[in-house]
Amino acid sequence: MGAAAAVFLVFLGCCSNVIFLELLVKNEPGSGNIITCAQFVFIAIEGYIFTSDFGRKKNVIPIKDYMVLVIMFFIVNVTNNLAFGFKISMPLHMIFRSGGLIANMIMAIIVLGRRYTFSKYLSVAMITMGTAICTFASAENLKDTDEGEEMAEGISSFMTWLLGIGLLTFALFLSARMGIFQEVLYSQYGKHPREALYYIHMLSLPGFLLTSGSIIEHAIKYSSSEPLHALQDIPVLDGIPKLWIFLVGNMLTQYVCISSVFTLTSECTSLTVTLVLTLRKFLSLIFSIIYFMNPFTLYHWIGALLVFSGTLLFTDFIGKVREAFGKSTVKEE
Repeated sequence: MGAAAAVFLVFLGCCSNVIFLELLVKNEPGSGNIITCAQFVFIAIEGYIFTSDFGRKKNVIPIKDYMVLVIMFFIVNVTNNLAFGFKISMPLHMIFRSGGLIANMIMAIIVLGRRYTFSKYLSVAMITMGTAICTFASAENLKDTDEGEEMAEGISSFMTWLLGIGLLTFALFLSARMGIFQEVLYSQYGKHPREALYYIHMLSLPGFLLTSGSIIEHAIKYSSSEPLHALQDIPVLDGIPKLWIFLVGNMLTQYVCISSVFTLTSECTSLTVTLVLTLRKFLSLIFSIIYFMNPFTLYHWIGALLVFSGTLLFTDFIGKVREAFGKSTVKEE
């Protein structure tokens, strides 16, 4: 697969995945576990067939190292999906996760002792400010439908939302720590992205036994959902509950998304990959706001602009463009 095809599939897969994810959480906000489980099962089966050649191909990176990644990767994914059950909207979820550069910089300073240029710290400040603006703007728009009364569990709507923010923050920093650990592994054993993709998902599967109650509960709810009337003329899909169709769509598009990102990292420079993923996030955000009519105020726009501008500044986009044009000019001469 070439770079152009990989870029196209990143946009197609990741943006489509957001649509199916939003359709699922709109109907069942607490179904994060079943969504994550379906994604992991599909990627593990695909990897077992094509990456490990039905278990005949030996892994390069030791299993014990993969297990450390598995524990962190599993917790990050489950935590991010669980946040939807705590009054976290899709736009806030996407913007908050875009602040990963902040967490990565902090963890690199603490764990690896790295130091950065002024532009890097400035970009982190922009991203932090943008995330904070969007976070507090969402808090302002949060309506307590109980009119001051606490919910059945004894937690107010605001406190529920605050717990969701806490989950996202925890997942953000754990994901950064996982990235640093993975970077160390690749420096020792070389880059094996397809192998890592397979083993991380496959070895994570037993962890879903801990959430089996939630998975079974939502499987029953999915089965009791009404069929999609738009598909009633298709004999194969007629009568299938809509939430199962949405879940299959989410599972397939997630595979296209994540596998295309891994392909893109081997085809393009890190700058191109960062730009593609940043633009993909922004496009998904805009689509989510317009199509699903999510609340998005002027403060959200300001925050989003700061986050994405800060991301581009972090990658030294302007400097890299100037350098690229300078090289092309020299070649022409």
